[in-house]
Amino acid sequence: MGSGLESRPMSRWTRALALTPDSLVTAARNTFATVVSLLVARLLRLPEFYWAPISTIVILLSTINPLTLAWQRFAGTAVGAVLGALIATYRGNYSTGFEWLVYGAGIFVCGMLSAFLRLGSAYRFAAITLTIVLLIPHERPPWIVATHRFVEVSLGIAVALLVTVTWRVQPASSSARSL
Repeated sequence: MGSGLESRPMSRWTRALALTPDSLVTAARNTFATVVSLLVARLLRLPEFYWAPISTIVILLSTINPLTLAWQRFAGTAVGAVLGALIATYRGNYSTGFEWLVYGAGIFVCGMLSAFLRLGSAYRFAAITLTIVLLIPHERPPWIVATHRFVEVSLGIAVALLVTVTWRVQPASSSARSL
């Protein structure tokens, strides 16, 4: 015998759309966190503010433990930002026709640094950051661009971790087992 909710039209509608209390709480939590990241980044007048909410989304909606992924993203972004700024500073703004070679060497060095520092999966975040610093045209000096990128990503990571610690969401599989 059911609770009587099965006969209500709203219950059938939410069941048909797979709207569960868990999915609603998860959506509310992620919405809150990404909007906070956006607002703080805009308040700080970060030039590419959108990286903060993107980083929050990457951390919160991953299947990887948020603390593990946050560390990988933080460390990888730092490596990619420093290396990208170094390369961009010494490469200069002139075109030689061999930018692809310098870029490829940078990606390779990101991999070697990540391995040497035992950063594991941080390599992908290092490579992404290096790519953004080197390939996207910027009006500011490379060190400023790299620093902004690092701060924008770190802000998103910090908000994601703060929300993870303060607003816990029980995974659907463990809540289903407890029923």
